[in-house]
Amino acid sequence: MHIGEEMDVLQELAASEPADVNVFQAIGELIRHQPQVTIVKLAGKARGGGAEFVAAADMTFAAIETAGLGQIEALMGIIPDGGGIQYLRDRVGRNRALEVILTADLFDAETAASYGWINRALPADELDEYVDRIARNIAALPDGVIEAAKHSLRADDFTEGLLRENDAWASTFSLPAAQHLISGGLQDGAQTPAGERDLEGLMRSVAR
Repeated sequence: MHIGEEMDVLQELAASEPADVNVFQAIGELIRHQPQVTIVKLAGKARGGGAEFVAAADMTFAAIETAGLGQIEALMGIIPDGGGIQYLRDRVGRNRALEVILTADLFDAETAASYGWINRALPADELDEYVDRIARNIAALPDGVIEAAKHSLRADDFTEGLLRENDAWASTFSLPAAQHLISGGLQDGAQTPAGERDLEGLMRSVAR
């Protein structure tokens, strides 16, 4: 699929969501409302939109030694805008959601599991086997069980929260501070492999 075709698909997806809900929020909502069970196996770092993708999934299992999660947006002068704020509050509570968003720290897998952000942290050499077993066991359930469970545990309606989130992101993104931080981070290599290894440190240095 070419970039133009991908954008067409994303725009169609966004058009199916309520007015003012952005395309990234629409993707998160699509993931949350799948009839299948969505499982993330996280061996590396998921920040920003990647962390929002993780929070949208039904289950996440992560490697203790190597996995990490973070919402780094505050260091760029903005807030998460892909549904992450709504999903975080649902998973970890308001107080810890504020901690994650406003500290903009990278959280290790064990802490994320203790907060309820993910299901479980496992040794890296056990992660593949564990997730494979979970997925196979769920797939082998009798017809109708998965659908009934997901219907009983229906995903909450975050429409109002998503709209507030999008408005709040727009109000911060337009500020000079955000433009300075985002452009400075890019100039310093925020989107390079080296920069991403310590993205939090890089962005904090831009803010000084």
